[in-house]
Amino acid sequence: MIEQQRTIKEPVSFSGVGLHTGNISTITFHPAEENYGFKFVRTDVPNSPEIPALVDNVVDISRGTTLAVDGTQVHTVEHVLAALVGLQIDNCRMELTANEPPVGDGSAMPFVQVLKQTEIVNQKAPRDYLVFDQPVRYTNEAKGVDIVALPMDDFRITVMVDYNNPALGSQHTGMFDLEKEFISEFASSRTFCFLNEVEMLWDQGLIRGGNLDNAIVIVDREMSDDELHALLHKLGIQGNAVLGSNGILNNNSLRYKNEPARHKLLDMLGDLALVGAPMKAQILAARPGHASNIEFARKIRKMYEQKKVMRKIQPKKIDGAVMDINAILKVMPHRYPFLLVDRITEFDTEQNRIIGYKNVTINEPFFPGHFPERPVMPGVLILEAMAQCGCMLLLNVDGNFTDNKLVFFMGINNAKFRKPVIPGDQLVMDIKMTGKRFNTISLQAKAYVDGKLVAEADLQAAVVDKEA
Repeated sequence: MIEQQRTIKEPVSFSGVGLHTGNISTITFHPAEENYGFKFVRTDVPNSPEIPALVDNVVDISRGTTLAVDGTQVHTVEHVLAALVGLQIDNCRMELTANEPPVGDGSAMPFVQVLKQTEIVNQKAPRDYLVFDQPVRYTNEAKGVDIVALPMDDFRITVMVDYNNPALGSQHTGMFDLEKEFISEFASSRTFCFLNEVEMLWDQGLIRGGNLDNAIVIVDREMSDDELHALLHKLGIQGNAVLGSNGILNNNSLRYKNEPARHKLLDMLGDLALVGAPMKAQILAARPGHASNIEFARKIRKMYEQKKVMRKIQPKKIDGAVMDINAILKVMPHRYPFLLVDRITEFDTEQNRIIGYKNVTINEPFFPGHFPERPVMPGVLILEAMAQCGCMLLLNVDGNFTDNKLVFFMGINNAKFRKPVIPGDQLVMDIKMTGKRFNTISLQAKAYVDGKLVAEADLQAAVVDKEA
């Protein structure tokens, strides 16, 4: 895979009509510095506001992905972003003269072609790949959507769609080599909709720039010629059209037998660009759409932000550790002799779970008094160790460790001590968040030695401002 960040050498432009707004616009791709990412710039708005292409800025997913910052919007960004991702460009500034990029032919190919008019150049900074160390999944059972990202030292994506329509049936497609397959196999796949949706979309204020040349319309209802002509007239589409015999309005030909599935993959590439980093993963998606893509991207973005924070705290990777003692000291307010967590081995913000270790040695300051003849770790300190481990979980707010908060424990319920903990034991603490009400949080805490449960309790804690 490409190791250095890339941008374009000089500006290039493309003009046309926006698919949903119907506004005439020009998009100009500009070179950008390292770590700039993708940003849209509305040059038609005073002060030319920038809109970073990040999932945090998604405000609408009505048949496309819309971004906004402070009320300034850019509609239908997915095809532009898919072209940038497919060409493995990392940094680009995109100036727009209206609120939507041109639709072209409904695919990403027009943007690919214009970007290839200039040179794609390497930059000095390395690419900041998001590497998955565990699966990430999004499921919407009501809509039959299932998307998962699996760890892989490359990037692959597979999509399956099923619309229960004779013209489409079930379709699937997969891209296994971005560099070799994107331009030739996916960039030219066009957007599509069903005939029974067209009037509804128009009545919702969408597809104002749509026509038979920039979208595939799949015939999924019976309609007389007069009804069809009346619909075309309502949409402002000139000329005649026929329902056709191949399941596509006007007998238009598909560029690929599974072009709709390929376009869904294209849309997903563009939507996943909003994570803000190239990925090393295998993506498997069943029945994806913009709504599910964005929810999936939000989960991945949260993980990416978490990993960035962890890299700052833990610059060097330690085998078997997410955070070593030096990283823990950067986060925890506790110090000797009261810091009772030595290592964090799992930090799952998705499941609100953390696993940490406390190595129990004969040098612990409490053993001379508890007890001189038979040293046993006090149960209250086992609870404190579990509480401190939970504190690490609670000090992580939205993927960022905060240094302006403190965690105060408010209650302990159902505490049980199953076995004594003695010098030489390694206390493994497994803490899960089970509930939250305002700033009060409930935790389920368990501690193990050699795989056997030695203590457990339900804890309640409050996260408060440090200055309070």
